[in-house]
Amino acid sequence: MNYFERAKKFRAKKRLGQNFLVDKSAIETILDVSDINKDDIVVEIGPGLGFVTEQLVLLAKKVYAVELDEDMVNELSKINADNLEIIHKDILKTDLSRFGNNIKVVANIPYYITSPILAHLLGEVDDLENKNRNSISQVVLMVQYEVAKRLTANEKSPSKEFGLLSILAQFWSDVEFIKKVPSRSFFPAPKVDSAIVKLTVRKEPLLKISNYSFFRKVVKGCFATRRKNIKNSLVNVGFAKNAVEKTLKDLNIDENLRGETLSINQIGDLSEKLKENL
Repeated sequence: MNYFERAKKFRAKKRLGQNFLVDKSAIETILDVSDINKDDIVVEIGPGLGFVTEQLVLLAKKVYAVELDEDMVNELSKINADNLEIIHKDILKTDLSRFGNNIKVVANIPYYITSPILAHLLGEVDDLENKNRNSISQVVLMVQYEVAKRLTANEKSPSKEFGLLSILAQFWSDVEFIKKVPSRSFFPAPKVDSAIVKLTVRKEPLLKISNYSFFRKVVKGCFATRRKNIKNSLVNVGFAKNAVEKTLKDLNIDENLRGETLSINQIGDLSEKLKENL
């Protein structure tokens, strides 16, 4: 029986954002880019009916399938594999470091909690010793197509794409757009297309910053009010106006520019200089 026929037997739960991936080629792409071998420990987030899981157990040393829905847990338990352990738990309440080191994460996650899950896996920009991130080598995600564009965006991208999520992902990982996946690849089909994205986790943050908590506040300031210019945005989050004006002048940044037009490196420079001028 093909994936579509198998998926039709189950009623997806909208409140959990369930859409079952039934496209064989998309599943093969996930497995290919994950590059899993017999020495790997894999954590699968949101395995659902287990279409990817049943392939992962053939490739990996150990697979931990973290699933919130009890009905899906019951279905996953039908997979006959000694190297599969099903974790009936919310991923946001799961400590991934308990599973080992150099973990490879595979996730087809509900789109409405993409940002919280990424923050849980990678940590915020000022979370230098995040236990989950320190245990993960890579993450292969299926996300909404628009979110994939945000994850890979930079200051040259359309302004609505580059923002806090872009910086969070790129600060702690090398982000690669792999493939667009049309909505018809799922059952039931969502209203939007999806995409596969690969994040290779960094051992060190993208930038060396003297104060990462201060940098995080500057980042938030740059994107807090997109309709305002960079000067007003920073002042609105509590930075002294005279210090902001001096900093922008010192760095030769036009105060009328918007925050999303600055690169991550420029925002890093802005943070360091602003800290000096306060």
